[in-house]
Amino acid sequence: MSYIDKSLIEGETVLYKARLHWIVLLWPALLGGVIAFLGIGFLVGGVYHAARSNGFSGAMGVVGFLLFLGGVLLIGAGIARRNATEIAVTNRRVLIKTGMVNRRTLELLLSRIESIGVNETPLGRMLGYGTVILRGTGGTPEPFDRIDQPLEFRKQVQRQVEARL
Repeated sequence: MSYIDKSLIEGETVLYKARLHWIVLLWPALLGGVIAFLGIGFLVGGVYHAARSNGFSGAMGVVGFLLFLGGVLLIGAGIARRNATEIAVTNRRVLIKTGMVNRRTLELLLSRIESIGVNETPLGRMLGYGTVILRGTGGTPEPFDRIDQPLEFRKQVQRQVEARL
C-alpha cells in the first residue's frame, strides 16, 4: 500500500496523481549502462584470456562481475528513486512524499495554499517536466524538481482550491 493510500482520511479521495519525469532515470541509466558494458568487456576478456592460455583469468572475471553488478545496481537505484516519490491532489490537500530511507513528506491543506509556481527550463518545456514550488500561508517555498507535466499538476491544484472557495 502506498504512502498516499495510507494517509487518506475519512471522506478524502485522490483526484490526481503525478510522478517524477523519466528524465530522472537518464543519468543512472547512462552511467549504469557504461559500467555494465565495461563489466561485460572484462568478462569477455577473461574468457578470451582463458581460451588463449588454457586457464580462466579469475581476477578479470571478478572485476567484470563486480562492474556488471554495479551498473545494474545503479540503474535499479534510479528506478527506485523515481518510484519512491508519490504526488497526489485530493479533495482536501496536496500530498507529496519523496525518498525511501530518508523520507520527506509535505501535506498541505488546500485552504492553506498561498501560491503554486512552476519553473521550466527550455529542455523541460520540450520534454514535459519542471519544478513545482508550493507555498503555504506564512510558510517557506517547497520546491519539487523534475515533476512530470507540472502545468497539469498546477491546474489540478488550482481547480481544487477554487472548488473549496
